[in-house]
Amino acid sequence: MLTIISSLSSSCASRQQLPSDVASVIRVIDGDTVVLRLQGAIESVRLIGVDTPETVHPTKPVGCFGPEASAFTHSVLKPKTQVRVQRDVEARDRYQRLLVYLYLIDGTFINQELLRLGFARTMNIAPNTAFATKFASIETVARENQIGLWLRC
Repeated sequence: MLTIISSLSSSCASRQQLPSDVASVIRVIDGDTVVLRLQGAIESVRLIGVDTPETVHPTKPVGCFGPEASAFTHSVLKPKTQVRVQRDVEARDRYQRLLVYLYLIDGTFINQELLRLGFARTMNIAPNTAFATKFASIETVARENQIGLWLRC
């Protein structure tokens, strides 16, 4: 029993110390999808744990508060902005986008800010759940305080 608890504890601790790389923003696609230059390659990346309303989906209408979420991401992730990319367990989604947690060099956690400011809802897809509990708490505060989409949608 002690071995199981010990192994679970070290697993949780290591998930918060996920490997990271520095990248450069090429462009923002929408509120939760960005194109980066990472390790010399151009990568389309999807932010883990958050879902912003649609703005560019070919078959879905623009979602309530989608333009605002996209505008926020565009404002903080301008081309050539240096960012820190952190991965979780599963590297890519079914569209072959790299799945990441994204930070500005000053430490601002973009995934978290989207939730805190009411630009996104949580979206947890195992096994990439390192911040699921934290993100759920942040979303709850935004919803209870009717911030962003929680006020308008």
